[in-house]
Amino acid sequence: MPGFSNILGQEAVKDHLKKAIEYHKVSHAYILTGEKGMGKKMLANAFALSLLCEKGGSEPCMQCHSCRQVLSGNHPDLIYVTHDKPASIGVEDVRNQINDTIAVRPYNGGYKIYIVDEAEKMTVQAQNALLKTIEEPPSYAVILLLTANEDAFLPTILSRCVQLKLKPLKDSAVKEYLLETMGVKEQDADVYAAFARGNLGKAIHLASSEEFKLMHSEMLYLLKSLKDMDITDILDFIKKLREEEVDLYECLDFMQLWYRDVLMFKVTKDVNLMIFKDQYTAINEISKNSGYDGLENILEAIDKARVRLNANVNTELVLELMLLVMKEN
Repeated sequence: MPGFSNILGQEAVKDHLKKAIEYHKVSHAYILTGEKGMGKKMLANAFALSLLCEKGGSEPCMQCHSCRQVLSGNHPDLIYVTHDKPASIGVEDVRNQINDTIAVRPYNGGYKIYIVDEAEKMTVQAQNALLKTIEEPPSYAVILLLTANEDAFLPTILSRCVQLKLKPLKDSAVKEYLLETMGVKEQDADVYAAFARGNLGKAIHLASSEEFKLMHSEMLYLLKSLKDMDITDILDFIKKLREEEVDLYECLDFMQLWYRDVLMFKVTKDVNLMIFKDQYTAINEISKNSGYDGLENILEAIDKARVRLNANVNTELVLELMLLVMKEN
């Protein structure tokens, strides 16, 4: 469990939380918003660790009794709200774990902290139960709601919480982390960083995902062979993708990045701007043989395929139509 200094990026959020500690302006309720993998839990834990640290600074000392309790998961004043139902956090969860215990003063320190992960899963009844606590909290209480979707909260909850939004990291920062911390090869780091779109947690997951490696190799084979494939080959390939249960949305993302590289190289002739630098020969060949209109048609076909998959149109038909457009252009 790191302190603020060990968290990559999110400078604005870190700065806000550290200043709140330094100037003794800690609010009673916060909403941290960001997609899964962006570091909401790490930030909440670093904030809790700093608030409970006996040294009282904006960075935890990691040495005092209180810090050691937090790090071992045994601090009595740090409560992680859990829920039995995977799809929802019910009114009883809020009552039993927050409302019924919040009046008990902290055991050893100035704060009692509640962290609610996936807080968007709170039912309306659960939110209303929490609202009463947020409206009149004890002076020592801090409630951290972590969410991927703040729109799921009642306006009354939103208006009473400090809202902090996590921002995607730069691809270069994600790539640097993969290279230096995980020892990922440079050409792979470029792909993972592009796919993760600034989400470090997602990039780390992709770097160790066998499913992603399989999809990567299947897509490279397809994109380099498509011009020589006939309709039977295309249908066989689609069948293979379905049998291997490859994530089709990731396939579409991959194709989009590939043709973005083709288009970028056609315009600039600059290999350094490419994501798939190690595929320079194939991308150069495709860019020579494709017109700008054709590449626009392909990118449009990929977008249409995504919309059709979302609308539950027959998967094989969606992929077949898209691949035929790609082959023709």
